[in-house]
Amino acid sequence: MNPGADLLDRVATFTGRYVAYPSEAAHRAHVLWIAHTFRMDLWDSTPRIAFLSPEPGSGKTRALEVTELLVPRPILAVDCTPAYLFRKVADEGELPTILHDEIDTVFGPKAPDNEGVRGMLNAGYRKGAVAGRCEVHGRTIATIEMAAYCAVALAGLNDLPDTLMSRSVVVRMRRRAPDEVVAAFRRRDAEREADELHGELSEWMADLTLANWPEMPDGIEDRNAEIWESLLVIADTAGGHWPETARVAAVALVADSMRDTGTLGVRLLTDLKAVFGDRVHLLTAEILDALNGLTESPWGDLRGKPLDARGLARRLMKYGVKPANIRVGEAIGKGYRREDLHDPWSRYVAASEDRDQLDTNPKIGDKPKNGTLPPAVDVSVAVASPLSPIGSATSATAATADPDWALSPDLLAADPEARA
Repeated sequence: MNPGADLLDRVATFTGRYVAYPSEAAHRAHVLWIAHTFRMDLWDSTPRIAFLSPEPGSGKTRALEVTELLVPRPILAVDCTPAYLFRKVADEGELPTILHDEIDTVFGPKAPDNEGVRGMLNAGYRKGAVAGRCEVHGRTIATIEMAAYCAVALAGLNDLPDTLMSRSVVVRMRRRAPDEVVAAFRRRDAEREADELHGELSEWMADLTLANWPEMPDGIEDRNAEIWESLLVIADTAGGHWPETARVAAVALVADSMRDTGTLGVRLLTDLKAVFGDRVHLLTAEILDALNGLTESPWGDLRGKPLDARGLARRLMKYGVKPANIRVGEAIGKGYRREDLHDPWSRYVAASEDRDQLDTNPKIGDKPKNGTLPPAVDVSVAVASPLSPIGSATSATAATADPDWALSPDLLAADPEARA
């Protein structure tokens, strides 16, 4: 038996006893993220892990509490000042692992007061990141640099700002269904087993060396590759089923995160491509009729008003697309040409089409021979998973099969043109 794989399996059993994960992909990612916190000196960047849900009572805080027992130097934070966090990270000795609950309050109505926290969370994912500050000593003003790099886990309602979402492994928590059973969490009861696992993780990770950086699954690149690099190093080192199941988890979670990151502008381009079909040009009036008639799109009700010609032109102007004179029979009217939309479609809408391919065709190499979770993992208490057994060819598809494009109020609120 591979000691590393066995250890990660036992960590998975422990975490799954108390946390109802939305998918096995999320469960695997959490286990690997916990392990990566023990060797922050090895990584060029550290992914944030974000437990998010639309409603309270979905297990987000519980996930942080379980994490706290397993990671090095945990700091469970709520409503912290930027100065506190920076000084904790800059303390000499072992880097802290910050577990920030109720993170939605940081980016709520008082967001301007929390720009320092936002800046730290954004920049601190990369090794060597610092925050510049000025200190006054009598009549002397000195500049200082405070380290910002450390592992961070977050929990909160709804979504985070795009800059932070793009740096995170996002776990979409939800309230437990009646048939989803987890053990009651009592810290005093869980600590003994957690302490043993913590010690074993520390010892095993201390011997980890970087011989080679991992090979990424097809479709995982740029920022997503940065997020998963350290986690896949650990999976490859552990061996057993972990190299393959970790890559299936990466494909599923990356595809899910890509589905969630569309802006109103990208949504408009996507809907326009569907409206155009194979036509060469369309009048503005035809486009507006079609867009406002899409029942699952927001264009018929933007802050109580439908999208109009001026709003359409203003939104498309950002992508270098302007209305043109279109001849229809003997009449000439304002409209849009397919050739003018080709460039933004290729740059922005192509990503949507690529992620659909990613959903249904993970392309991660040979499937693991063991098509189910290893015996060490207690599936009955781990999760009622929408994924088929990890290692099957349909794992990534099942996790992302619902293309829910319903526009959230948060997205509308964040769009300065939503009032158009």
